[in-house]
Amino acid sequence: MSIDLIKSVFYEFLSYFVPQKQKYKITGKCNQCGKCCKEIRSLGMKNENDLKFMQYIFPWYRYFYISRIEDNGEIVLSCKKLTKEGKCSIYMFRPLLCRNYPKKQICFDKQMIEGCSYKIQKKNFRDYL
Repeated sequence: MSIDLIKSVFYEFLSYFVPQKQKYKITGKCNQCGKCCKEIRSLGMKNENDLKFMQYIFPWYRYFYISRIEDNGEIVLSCKKLTKEGKCSIYMFRPLLCRNYPKKQICFDKQMIEGCSYKIQKKNFRDYL
């Protein structure tokens, strides 16, 4: 088990219990395009065994599968419950991970998926004053 995977488990756990100070602000509203369900970025997961471990610890990860592996080794997950039209087939019963998207994470440093109506704005020092 890699240190990155342990960090991933730790941050996932913290995200449900510990309020976090953010260095960015998320604005916008969901346009229900389904792109986020096809482009779920992993933190620390590098292979199928890591995903299986996360599925064991956090059962809602069972809705996801590895759709591809980026050149940098980062895995990209997709949801098994997405319809051809890009809609959630279990919307009323979707996991908390999906309900809270885009959830603010302590170590989030990516941009939103192209075409997503959510935007990330980095906070600067003046925003904290």
